[in-house]
Amino acid sequence: MAALFGSRVRKLRTAAGLTQAELGARTHVVGTRITQIERTSGAKPTLELARALDAALGADNLLVDLWPYVYRETFPDWSRKFMAHSERAVSIRQYAAHVVPGLLQTEDYARAVLSLDALLDDDEQLEERVAARMGRQERLGSSDRPELCTILDEAVLRRPIGNSAVMRRQLERLLETAAERRITVQVLPFDQGGHEAMGGSLTILALPDGSEVAYTEGSDYGRLIEEPDNVSRYKVIYDRLRAVALPPLMSLGMIRTAMEGSYRGANVPSRSERRRLAQEQLQQSGGGRLRGGGPRIPRRRPRP
Repeated sequence: MAALFGSRVRKLRTAAGLTQAELGARTHVVGTRITQIERTSGAKPTLELARALDAALGADNLLVDLWPYVYRETFPDWSRKFMAHSERAVSIRQYAAHVVPGLLQTEDYARAVLSLDALLDDDEQLEERVAARMGRQERLGSSDRPELCTILDEAVLRRPIGNSAVMRRQLERLLETAAERRITVQVLPFDQGGHEAMGGSLTILALPDGSEVAYTEGSDYGRLIEEPDNVSRYKVIYDRLRAVALPPLMSLGMIRTAMEGSYRGANVPSRSERRRLAQEQLQQSGGGRLRGGGPRIPRRRPRP
């Protein structure tokens, strides 16, 4: 993609009758920087420079649209492959252990999360990462948008990221997106105890050809799983998490309570209560009865 970007810059510059030095002057960089971009040598262009080149060459956002793909080449191979799979997935099932997943983040929340990276170089790099993340969300509004099923650990709601206004707006965003077609949001409460995905986040992608891949991620690592037998194991883990998570309507209630600032962990319904309410929701929607059962977990006493 860097080679394609450089080729487009060269063609647009030639068509405009500009030398590399002249284009550099118009975009406030030295001419040798333009040479590096066209030859795909040296550092990759920043988002700011892509915008300047686009404006100077009248490219109608062509270079800005190409920039996220150039930026992606700075990531490890497995990360780039996962992002490529995500862009064409027909369904995305994800469990988020610590923060709201990138596809559902507001810009301010994303900025607050990304600014926590100890390896971040400067504000310019931060804004590039925010722009790239926001760009990946555009597919949710497209005609080929995937089905998105998200399970949020209760910690995601209780851990404040940014200031109170940033967190409140993020929770509002969750309520808004959960009301959209093809998007489901559930919350996994603390009272479910330990589970197999506690080490980090988990994503299952279903691809157009019927294949599936899994992706696990921690604070400083990521792993793409493509071997079918191993993917099947992670699918089972995800299905177990979804089975014990709160039903969608109850999940929205917990998010709403957290947004109001009154949630302290005392009002999580017991398993039997959740089962009863889920059964009522199924009956109201014309569904059948739930099968099986489980031991009742006593309601927690309110904290002093």
